[in-house]
Amino acid sequence: MIYPELFLDFLMVGALSFGGGFGMISLIRDAVLSHGWLTEAELMSFIAVAESTPGPIAVNMATFVGASQAGALGAFLATLGVVLPAFLIILLIASVLKNLMKYRLTNAFLSGVRPCVVGMILATALTMGLSTLLSYSGGRGPIVPDGRAIGLFAVLWAVRSGWIKWKNSAPPLILMILLSALLGMLLWSA
Repeated sequence: MIYPELFLDFLMVGALSFGGGFGMISLIRDAVLSHGWLTEAELMSFIAVAESTPGPIAVNMATFVGASQAGALGAFLATLGVVLPAFLIILLIASVLKNLMKYRLTNAFLSGVRPCVVGMILATALTMGLSTLLSYSGGRGPIVPDGRAIGLFAVLWAVRSGWIKWKNSAPPLILMILLSALLGMLLWSA
């Protein structure tokens, strides 16, 4: 029966993966290919869809793989398996952290961690920007500007700036995502 396998394999992925959703892809790949649930090509397609749909990539992957192999119940069990470890760990941390927040050392620790988190987010944004706009991968390879990506970025920046001037607030994120998807289809399918 596939249901226990889906749950246990994705529970293992959720429990043993560090580094976020992208860190889970190799474990998901091993589990999926070893069971013969998908081919390598199918898996790559699932990764592309999971990456382009809302939500964490690991949760999307678990849901897609579970659904493809065992329908709605398979999707539920695989998704439950992948999120359960993180949920329990966060629940434990939250219960302990609530009591620790009254201590000055805990607050000092968190105050020190916040700038690191901001730095990691900025580093990720910079890395993704360089990779997307300039095809720069951090190695010694050539920097090749992608005119379409730069143009799309410029249009989105102009729309955002115009919207802020017009409405005195940032545009809705869903509007920006839909606009970028539409422009992407126009620019990359032409």
